Amino acid sequence: MALILVVDDSAAARKAITSILESANHRVISASSGQEALDIAPKMHPDLIIMDVLMESMNGFEATRSLSSIEETANIPVIIVSARASESDKKWGMRQGARDYIVKSPDERDLKRDLKKDLLMSIQKILEE
Repeated sequence: MALILVVDDSAAARKAITSILESANHRVISASSGQEALDIAPKMHPDLIIMDVLMESMNGFEATRSLSSIEETANIPVIIVSARASESDKKWGMRQGARDYIVKSPDERDLKRDLKKDLLMSIQKILEE
């Protein structure tokens, strides 16, 4: 299956998303910051990137915009997964280069349950394009 880079500063969120992806037989690498994602993506060439928005130093919008502008990573699809649910955040994420924007539960106990269906459906759709 696909190699997917999960970018989130929350270890619990990375663990939940990794569990979802591995249960669908995807291989997962992770980064805890936008800058780390910019370091890893050109070297590892993931098939897809799952990006949180609210991270320190470089947020997910900035990281997505940077990844979209770098030749080696411009064609890697990014799915933003964030607790920020406003329509303006969704539109802004897509303008930065994201292919999809999925709202995650702010309650980490519900994160895995809430994300599983939406995230796997989005990944399948993007990888089939």
